Amino acid sequence: MNEIICPKCNTTFKVDEAGFADIVKQVRDHQFEEELEKRLTLAEKEKESAVKLAEANLKNTLKDDLAKKDKELSETLATKEAEIAQIKAKLDSAELEKKLSVTEAVQKIEKERDALVNDVKKKELEKQNLESSLKQQFSIELQAVKDIVIYKDGEIARIKDMKAKLSTKMVGESLEQHCELEFNKLRPIAFQKAYFEKDNDARSGSKGDYIYRENDEHGNEIISIMFEMKNESDATATKKRNEDFLKELDKDRTEKKCEYAILVSMLESDSELYNTGIVDVSHRHPKMFVVRPQFFIQIITLLRNAALNSMQYKAELAFVKSQDVDITNFEEKMNKFKEGFARNYDLASRKLNDAIDGIDKTIRELEKTKAALLSSENNLRLANEKTDDLTIKKLTNGNPTMKAKFDEL
Repeated sequence: MNEIICPKCNTTFKVDEAGFADIVKQVRDHQFEEELEKRLTLAEKEKESAVKLAEANLKNTLKDDLAKKDKELSETLATKEAEIAQIKAKLDSAELEKKLSVTEAVQKIEKERDALVNDVKKKELEKQNLESSLKQQFSIELQAVKDIVIYKDGEIARIKDMKAKLSTKMVGESLEQHCELEFNKLRPIAFQKAYFEKDNDARSGSKGDYIYRENDEHGNEIISIMFEMKNESDATATKKRNEDFLKELDKDRTEKKCEYAILVSMLESDSELYNTGIVDVSHRHPKMFVVRPQFFIQIITLLRNAALNSMQYKAELAFVKSQDVDITNFEEKMNKFKEGFARNYDLASRKLNDAIDGIDKTIRELEKTKAALLSSENNLRLANEKTDDLTIKKLTNGNPTMKAKFDEL
């Protein structure tokens, strides 16, 4: 038990251990709370003081920074205002220059426009004059063309009438005569050494119309052409085609040993193919052409010039062929010589072999004779040695009779 005196009434009372511990705990908790409250109050005051101090410091710092920023901003603003003033001055100057340039450009363009308008007016006037001139010229040319057409129609009618009156044979002969006449006109100038005559050799059953041949000064053929001329009257009932005559023409070319074959034809007068010029039909028959009469001389000239250009190669080819012939003859002579030499060599070889066999046989006989002579020599040597070794003593040895005879002697 513990005695406790009340501080107010000074009364003493006793408290057990549990009550005493509870009272002590209450006192301690009350003191702790008071102490804690004091400390919290003090900390709060210190916090407020620190915050006020920090706010004062921050305000002072911000004031300094703000003063610096204001100063820098003032300086920057002054610089920018100066730059803006310069830019404005430049813009004003540029604007003035721009206005002056625009004014000058507008004036220049207006002058060019006025010049172009004047040129256009001049061109328009020239165009009108040219159109009127061309119209007048066209009218004159049109009238001339009409006159030519009228004349051509008359000529065509006259030719048709003439063709209608001609027989088929006369039509063909007229084309042949035309080609021969054209060739003879140029013969003294371009074809002095050429042969151009009608083909009269019909032994094979057919013949062409004309043969053209030309040789050089050495007799080498430059070119040869078999010609066939075909014409047809407009009034002919059965119309022939050029292809109908190509096979027979190729046959005539081959039989007469001509290099080229040319059909001079008036057939198929509406054909765009044959009316364009020289037509190569070598895909049907080798070295064959179909031409209209106006290209008769041109085709001869073209083929002749090409042949003249290839004459050098032909001469070289003929030379090579002659060399080939010489080489062939040389080889034939060489082969004959080889055959004769081989035959003689065979005979001589057989004779030589027989002689060698005879010599070998004789050598063998001589070898036998040599061996026999050597054997005789050996026997004679042995006999000679035996003779040299023969003495009286040896003869009488074991022979008393002979010993007695020699003793008597």
